[in-house]
Amino acid sequence: MAKVREIMSTECVTVAPTDTLFDAANKMKQHDIGFIPVVEGQKLMGVVTDRDLVIRGYAQKKPESAMIRDCVSSRLSTISPDADVEEAAKMMAREQIRRLPVVDNGNLVGVLAIGDLAVREMHDEKAGKALSEISESSKTLATNR
Repeated sequence: MAKVREIMSTECVTVAPTDTLFDAANKMKQHDIGFIPVVEGQKLMGVVTDRDLVIRGYAQKKPESAMIRDCVSSRLSTISPDADVEEAAKMMAREQIRRLPVVDNGNLVGVLAIGDLAVREMHDEKAGKALSEISESSKTLATNR
């Protein structure tokens, strides 16, 4: 069975907790991404999404100079690089997340995205089912907004 380390992305754009909302938004624009891990050194402290910037930042009238630590997602799911891809897919489906930080001893070593699962030929029907559940849930959420 395939391991997370075999399909995860290892080149991650990151921000520090003391970086600003503007810094994060600029990196998101520059790299065309909506998710950035927040790290101190290599230790994962949280993640910030484009939605976090809007809901916890700008909508609460925080200035663009506010620090990322004021907007970071407090609930964080992570996985080991040695975990099975099927386990990761199940976790992503259960948590309804599209990106999963991969950590080793608390240090960020990569990110597993739903796209990483999608491009991998998945022989395991459970992993494929989990991928479908993530996609279906996202479609339902989008139509209910």
